[in-house]
Amino acid sequence: GRDSQSMTQAVLELASQLQDKLKTLTVDHGKEFANYQAIEQLTGTQVYFAHAYSPHERGSNENRNRVLRRFIPKGQAIEELSEHQLVQINWYLNS
Repeated sequence: GRDSQSMTQAVLELASQLQDKLKTLTVDHGKEFANYQAIEQLTGTQVYFAHAYSPHERGSNENRNRVLRRFIPKGQAIEELSEHQLVQINWYLNS
């Protein structure tokens, strides 16, 4: 979901998986990050907000999006991809 409760839960799950590898989070000003203080408190991770219209401040996010667009055109549902395609994309992104 794109609401703050869903995003908070997703970030907490990610932080649990990454453990001490998660140092900071840089996010945009979307409403889904309204609970950023809870994320900071529960994970011990500092949350930073990028300036508006400054995608270079979210470099890894923008890079990942650019790579994903090679495989999944904007507007195409990820559910349309086969398991094999998803495995190939994941391999490419993590190599």
